[in-house]
Amino acid sequence: MSLPPPPPPPGPGVHPPFPAPPVEGRGKRIGTSVGIVAGIVALVCGVGAIAGVGLATSVTSALDEQAEVVVSHYLDDLRERDFDGAYGQLCQQAQDAESLADFTARMTDTEPFESYRVGDLSMGVRLTVPVDLLYSDGGTTRLRADLAQNRSTGKFEVCDLGE
Repeated sequence: MSLPPPPPPPGPGVHPPFPAPPVEGRGKRIGTSVGIVAGIVALVCGVGAIAGVGLATSVTSALDEQAEVVVSHYLDDLRERDFDGAYGQLCQQAQDAESLADFTARMTDTEPFESYRVGDLSMGVRLTVPVDLLYSDGGTTRLRADLAQNRSTGKFEVCDLGE
């Protein structure tokens, strides 16, 4: 026969072998932790969104600047009646469609302009830039420069200047 276990000692001085974990304040600690984590996530996402907007703005500005430079060089050659130089700045598709002799003959027949103003790049189905030409008699014409990107250099090239 086995002996029964001894009875617990009597009195208020008895301590359990393992104390129970405290339960008061647990909800407050969890709420504070969730709030801190949510704040950090919101901060990281906010900084990421601001960085994305900044990147998009700088890329758009760089593309506008590149388009303005390319169209300005082309228009400078046309204004100075340097048709060989202007033809050399056309995209390959435009050069394949029209020979240098035909281009020179067509441009010789156009009225010379005194100055121009290049607008902002519009990126839709086609890359276009509005151009205002100012003539010696004070008249103006609004044209559109169609651009393409050279596949080997990555630079913009003028493909057409028309209405």
